Order: sequence, then structure tokens, then C-alpha cells
Amino acid sequence: MIVIYGIKTCDTCRKAVKALDGAELRDIRVDPLSPQERAEFIGTFGAALINRSSATWRALSEEDRALPEAELLERHPTVMKRPVIRSGDALHLGWSKDVQAALLP
Repeated sequence: MIVIYGIKTCDTCRKAVKALDGAELRDIRVDPLSPQERAEFIGTFGAALINRSSATWRALSEEDRALPEAELLERHPTVMKRPVIRSGDALHLGWSKDVQAALLP
């Protein structure tokens, strides 16, 4: 099973859902990441998980920007780079050509 972590209004997330037959979109605004998921994603992707070019990031105060990644994602889930795709035990970040090549037949 493939789970796409993102938001339903994100065009990139919609493209991934459409391309990955049977994938489930988990809207992180409606169903936030658990502390374990945040730790796993940060452990896998590190600082790349935070989208520092997003509108959410630009609207943050300097205090919020200085928060540890886990706390930042808890308070502002849409600052996460999207999508994060779980396919079996593998995690992928974004919807680049490399990710598409790894997931599409």
C-alpha cells in the first residue's frame, strides 16, 4: 500500500495520487503526523523535510523558524515539503523524476 502524506489542495500531491493507482492521500491538516512519524521523517530526510520556500515558512515568525523541526512540524504541518510518500518500508520526498522512476512501473 502507498500512502501519500500531504494536503488535498496541493497540486503536486494530487499529481502523485493520480499517477500512483490505489494510493491513499493522508491530509496532514486533517490527520496530523504522530510524534513517531515526525521523528521517522526527520530521521530520513533531515532539514530537507522543511519547505523553506513555502508561503507557510515565509509567514512564520523568527521564533517559530528557530524551533526544532519536530516542534515546527507539530505547530505548522503545512511547512513540510510535500508529498512524503510511503511505499512499503521506503520513504520518498517530493514528486521529482527520481521519485517517479522509483515508484512508477
